[in-house]
Amino acid sequence: MLFDYTLLQLTAAGLTALAAAFVRGLTGFGLAIILVPVLALALSPVDAVLVANFVALFIGLSELRRLAGDAERTAWTIGLWVMLATAPGLMLLAATPPELARLLIALVALGSFLAVLTPVRAATVPGRAMTGVTGVTAGLLTGFAGMPGPPVIPYYVGRAIPRAAARASMLLIFTVAALAGLVSGWAIGVLEWRLAWLAAALFPLVLLGNWLGSLAFGKVSDRLWRSFVGLVLALAALAALWRLLA
Repeated sequence: MLFDYTLLQLTAAGLTALAAAFVRGLTGFGLAIILVPVLALALSPVDAVLVANFVALFIGLSELRRLAGDAERTAWTIGLWVMLATAPGLMLLAATPPELARLLIALVALGSFLAVLTPVRAATVPGRAMTGVTGVTAGLLTGFAGMPGPPVIPYYVGRAIPRAAARASMLLIFTVAALAGLVSGWAIGVLEWRLAWLAAALFPLVLLGNWLGSLAFGKVSDRLWRSFVGLVLALAALAALWRLLA
């Protein structure tokens, strides 16, 4: 259980979880994008992804009713595709050498930043093909990197829709993705229940960080919110790459 980890590992994981949860509460994403690259430096990439999935599921279930009420209907469609595509991504991760997996996970975080640099589009709901591609890609990345965000974030943040709807839609999808990741991990035999204990130990810090981020969400303008989204993604990607190269 927790005694399988050193004090340094637990401290680093706790501080990262607190910061990542604050970003999640403010932006609607960031928990996995920030948490997984850091955890993957101390744990195996598979364990890092699964711990992030546990934490994301815990916090998502705690606010599921509100998310379901505020989210766009496309979130359910994308969530279904995520459920179907997660297991192949996790199988690919399990077959990838750890160092290569860490590099690819860092590059996924960088890709999230580049994706939100595109100009904001109209609020029109994308077609079924785009929605399906977003869901499948998010599912594959959920399994491989614990990060459904790279395709999902530009799908919502990149459109001129109310930020409350964008935030709720992303968080609902990420909750579904976390469940899909855990079920897939159990199905292919890589899920160890000691990871749930680590996630449970991190959860109080996640609740605190998410609460603080949610308070800040209601006090910033839409323009500042979108700018903060890009900044967080850029810093997360650079930090992951720097730590990997160091």
